[in-house]
Amino acid sequence: MLDERLKTIEQMVSGRGVAVDVGTDHAHLAAQLVKSGRCQRVIASDIKEGPLESARRTVEAAGISDKVELILSDGLENVPLEGVTDIVIAGMGGETIAEIIGALPADRYDQENVRWILQPMTKPEHLRKTLYRYQLSITEEKAVEVGDKIYVVMCAEYDPEFRYLTEFEALYGFFDDTDETAQKYREREAERLNRVAESLKKAGKNEEAQHYFALSYKMKNGVEEIAIQELYDFLDSLYPFALQEKWDNSGLLVENTTMTCCRVLLSLDISLQAVSEAEGKGSDLIISHHPVIFEPRRRISRHDPVYRLIYSDIAALCMHTNVDIAPGGTNGVILKKLSERFELDGDPMPFEELGGGNNLGWIVTLKEKILPEKLAEAVRDIFGCEYVRLARSCMRCVSRIAFCSGSGGSMLELAIDKGCDALITGDVKHDVWIDANNSHIALIDCGHFHTENPVLWELRRVIEEKFPQLDVEIAELSIDPCRYV
Repeated sequence: MLDERLKTIEQMVSGRGVAVDVGTDHAHLAAQLVKSGRCQRVIASDIKEGPLESARRTVEAAGISDKVELILSDGLENVPLEGVTDIVIAGMGGETIAEIIGALPADRYDQENVRWILQPMTKPEHLRKTLYRYQLSITEEKAVEVGDKIYVVMCAEYDPEFRYLTEFEALYGFFDDTDETAQKYREREAERLNRVAESLKKAGKNEEAQHYFALSYKMKNGVEEIAIQELYDFLDSLYPFALQEKWDNSGLLVENTTMTCCRVLLSLDISLQAVSEAEGKGSDLIISHHPVIFEPRRRISRHDPVYRLIYSDIAALCMHTNVDIAPGGTNGVILKKLSERFELDGDPMPFEELGGGNNLGWIVTLKEKILPEKLAEAVRDIFGCEYVRLARSCMRCVSRIAFCSGSGGSMLELAIDKGCDALITGDVKHDVWIDANNSHIALIDCGHFHTENPVLWELRRVIEEKFPQLDVEIAELSIDPCRYV
């Protein structure tokens, strides 16, 4: 007799021909598939001889040895797949199942005519996300309760259309909304995510904690759309668009048809890669730091991200210098990171004062002086840089540090005038390095990308705190545009 978990798996097998049971153990499923007439033949594989011997006894006792082929194999490595219609992988971790599927060359089986029936014991969200990267769409998913455990069983088939799952979609799954067991499963997941959030909050990791609180909320309530104007007004209250520099072009630069959003992608830049990711994840809106429209355009080619945004009906909201200037924005994030790494002496001071109580960048004083090399190593770790550049001539210890995100090399003279012995920024030009060496100031270039990209996590935090019903993703392709060789 099969338990409810294996019965559900059996019911998902197509019944069109030959099935493979990977990690068959005692071959109970394989035997039932044959005896019920659901499959003409079953190939049962396992990585160890012991389970295969148990399987052999099962099929012999059932009198179906001629219809069940037993194979010793690591995953699908030694399994003949010609004519196979269904592949079952059950009772393993989600990551292991994903590895088995990923290790299978596409030319070894009929991709378009094979159904995958999968039952992960752990990490179903990892498996779901990976399936879509392999162009396998989940066509059916069920939750099965056995004792005090709830198992997930999913069916996936080849889909020629690329589609990527967001983190939330991978957690939420593809159950029938009327499935009471699935609802119970989601409630348990919501509780688990909430516990993770509470632990992160206690550890002082507020950005991550808020993200898990929002995921927990959506597991219970699902995703809801809101008006883009409502999101714009909220962000304007935190990072007023009126603060932007005169030469800047921040704001809602591209509209979509409905002017609503439920899936939002955050990216430092709106590149073609970022738009492609937004398309794959079904995003309605991209929020970026750098404006996608900056200089006037005389033409828009099909290779222009603006063209792709309009074609795909994706809105673009860009927040540039207003986020650099506003408290809690780009430079506020750097201030927080430095405060977590070093003990500061006194309150931070404005770096470049813009009037009206606004400023660009900050000046901090360390309680203990530090060698320039040690400071450079610390900020490299803070920003996750592959390398940083450091002025050659400054050898003395430093404590008074100015910083400005992005491209702040032109502020070197201001840093010197304000008595700073170090300046942290990005995009430093050659002549500025000469001036820094002449002045013996510890100039550190962490790169434009690395000094600004961390603000995306803060943007996600504030958006999810206000709108937990939105599915907010930080772009996986918001990465350093340069390679270092």
